[in-house]
Amino acid sequence: MIETQPFGTTGHQSSRVIFGAAALSGMSQGRADATIELVRSHDINHFDTAASYGESELRLTDFLADHRADVFLATKTGSRTASAARAELELSLDRLGVRHVDLIQLHNLVEEADWLTAFSPGGAVEALFKARDEGLCRHVGITGHGLRIAQMHVRSLAEAPFASVLFPWNHVLAQNPDYAADVAMLNEVCETYGVARQTIKSIARRRWDSWDQATYSWYQPLEDTAAIGRAIEFVLSDERYFLNTSSDARLLPAALDTAGAHDGDCPSESALEQDRAEFGMLPLFDGGALEVIR
Repeated sequence: MIETQPFGTTGHQSSRVIFGAAALSGMSQGRADATIELVRSHDINHFDTAASYGESELRLTDFLADHRADVFLATKTGSRTASAARAELELSLDRLGVRHVDLIQLHNLVEEADWLTAFSPGGAVEALFKARDEGLCRHVGITGHGLRIAQMHVRSLAEAPFASVLFPWNHVLAQNPDYAADVAMLNEVCETYGVARQTIKSIARRRWDSWDQATYSWYQPLEDTAAIGRAIEFVLSDERYFLNTSSDARLLPAALDTAGAHDGDCPSESALEQDRAEFGMLPLFDGGALEVIR
């Protein structure tokens, strides 16, 4: 069984593994239903999707018609202005077939111009907290990619009472002392305000050599079952973190089996170092040219 813990101060007891429903984006409904059944069989009660994840929201509609109360439902908007963010949230509600979501997240809020627009009068932040007050969502969060995101999350939390943050974290990124220090600073702020911390890219191996290879995920994931297990255990061994699953649904069984059997221990650094060497694991981000993401 995958353990649960409070999702920040939202009042929800979320599974520590969160289903990254981007995996449903290009699936047939039948395959999506089977994937959701697999996820639910591992007691996952927190689903994360986005308006930009292809058909993902639509693939959840039938399940939610009968099981809306069973899951903490999160989606995202990439819009930065109030009108566009409100419209995108309303579209998500329609596509999901629900009256409200539990969490609406500002997606990848890292670039300076985007940040200033979102936080200005008439920006997305204003609109989403208004939507919260109207009951269209219960909480508002922020997400992001790249090496700058931990610092930007700290900045965002100083301006608005976000319920959650989402950022990349894995044992390769942990080797970057500057990023690790920024994440430590973010952790302190989240502890102070009771903000839930979601992590992504736990099983990332490296970037693809060519975008033509990026069929299931924009990054190349680990495929070795044991290495996937150690990468998952690295994240889950830190009780502060929730882990969002990969968009590559082929790797879900290995990830879920590891999470279900996890006993709290972290793999040895020597074992993780061996994985980094054997599988050619490289950072997805470099603070410059490799900050561009999907």
